[in-house]
Formats: sequence, structure tokens, C-alpha cells
Amino acid sequence: MDSLTQIVLGAAVGEAVLGKKVGNRAVLYGAIAGTIPDLDVISQYFVDTVTALEWHRGFTHSIFFSVVFGLFFGWLVSRWEKKASWKQWSWLWFLCFVTHPLLDAHTTWGTQLFWPLDLRLAYKNIFVIDPLYTLPFLVFLLLALRRKRDDPKRRKLNNLGLWISSSYLVLTLILKGITYQKFKNALQEQNVTYSELETKPAPLQAVLWTANVETEDAFLIGYYSLFDSKAITFGSHPKNHDLLGDLAKNDKVKRLIQLSNGFYTITKTEGKLYFNDLRFGTLSVDPDNEQYVFSYLLEGNKENLAITENRKRPEDAKTMMLDLWERIKGN
Repeated sequence: MDSLTQIVLGAAVGEAVLGKKVGNRAVLYGAIAGTIPDLDVISQYFVDTVTALEWHRGFTHSIFFSVVFGLFFGWLVSRWEKKASWKQWSWLWFLCFVTHPLLDAHTTWGTQLFWPLDLRLAYKNIFVIDPLYTLPFLVFLLLALRRKRDDPKRRKLNNLGLWISSSYLVLTLILKGITYQKFKNALQEQNVTYSELETKPAPLQAVLWTANVETEDAFLIGYYSLFDSKAITFGSHPKNHDLLGDLAKNDKVKRLIQLSNGFYTITKTEGKLYFNDLRFGTLSVDPDNEQYVFSYLLEGNKENLAITENRKRPEDAKTMMLDLWERIKGN
């Protein structure tokens, strides 16, 4: 999830664990703990693009990290914070650390919760930024902080925020099941033969959902809103994997393919070759749009290949937000 959500989640968990005992310090340390796992993004300044992608939400988002560094930070803080014991501080840090990747596992990118095992959990039932998930945490936490640490209503308010947001998370799982069936039925009605179907919510909400469908020579992308009244339509995106040529044997390309779970296309624009990760869709709610959220420029040959992420433009996001709102209202 986005940084704000993880900070607020960490703060709320910190308050739930030690708020009654140490007051606002529990919220402060919880908020700090909520940011630490995402410091893995710093790796992009020291390693190549593919390695940075592999490390993202890896070690720092694992149970191993949560246990080891939960104990370490618990011991460290207990050196000067004497109102709680080392075990109590360690419990706070561990829970703040572990809830971070548990939440991220519900997004499309997922997490390597069981690092060092090469297993990435990605349930794909909530977008990385969803105000309906974050706001209850934030509102009820702020209301709780207005009360004294020994006030019973403080704990109740904070817990209420946790329950509401968690309930919304469960709701998105239910909606994912409903929309998955809608896409499945649409493919059957259109006599589409496919090998794999993946669904996820479009940005910022859980009303509009998108599907990636793998066929023999192409991937299909479709959208379905809970307010739709017409049939689902799918845009076709040719795989073009043959355009890779000898680059398909390059180690970095193989790792990119593994990261994308095989959901990728290759496009050639103005003589430049691009690797497009379809897991995150396009910069539009138009199923035929070919501006992909994550696209990587491939430059060089099999022995010496440079891979660079194609940076997104702010104006693309603005246009998408306007189109997204219209599409949410139904087709």
C-alpha cells in the first residue's frame, strides 16, 4: 500500500498494543515502524532496474525481518523508554512490521512474506491507494488521540477504525469473487478460449475491476463496473514475444518475465523495444489502450543489455482519473 496508509496502519497498531501504557509514544513508534519496510526502494540507487524490482517488497516485507528487527528495535527503544518492558516494545515493533507486508500481500505487486523462499503472495483485491481503506484508520486514530491514554473510549475509537478498515478489506475479497465470475461468464458467452484469468480493482476504489486474460497469441484486457448494464468488452494486446529474438536468452529479461508471471507483451515503437508488464494494466480505462503502467526500454544486445523503466507523465495520471470516474458509473 501507499506510504500514508502504512504510516497510519502502523500508528493504529502501535496504539492498540501499547497506547494505554505509554500514550502517544506508541503511536509515534508505530508510525515509524510503518515506514521502515518500504525503505527497500533505496536499492534502486545502488543496483540495476531488474534487481531493484526483485528486492522490492522482498526481505524487508518478510516474517523473518519482522521477527529479527522487531526484537532489535524493541530492545533499542527499551533502552530509553522505561514505561514498557523490552518484550512489550518488541511486540509493538513486530506487529507493526508484520501487518505491513500482510496488507501489501492484498495488492497486485504482493510481498515475499516467506523470504528467502521465492514465493510472492499477491491476492490482488485492493489497489495500492484506496481512500475507503485508509480514511477510517486516520479519522478514528485522530479522534482517539484527542483523549487521554487511560480513557477507555480512546482504545475503542482506535479499534473501531481497525475493524472498519479490515471489514472493507474483506469486502474487496468478496467483490473480487463476484467480478471474477462476471469476467468468466463474459468470456464463455463470447466463446473465448483462454489459459489464465486474473482480476484486480482499478485505481483508488473497488467498484470498477479489470481483468487480464491470457490467450494463445495475445492478452485480453477488460473492465467491469458494479454499475454496468452492458456486456463486457475486451481489448486485444498481442504478445509479440518473438520480437525479443536473442534477448529472450538474456538473464535480466528472464528475470523480468519471472517477475511479470508471464503476463507481458513486447512492443516496438520508433525502432525501440519495450517490455510491458501487464499485471498493472494500462494508463487508461480503454481496454485497447497501449500505454502501459509499467513499461521497460530494452537497449543493447544479449551480452550487454540495459533496462530502463519508462517514466510516467503527470498529465497521463490526470487524464486517467477523469476517465476512471466516468467508467466507474457504468457502461
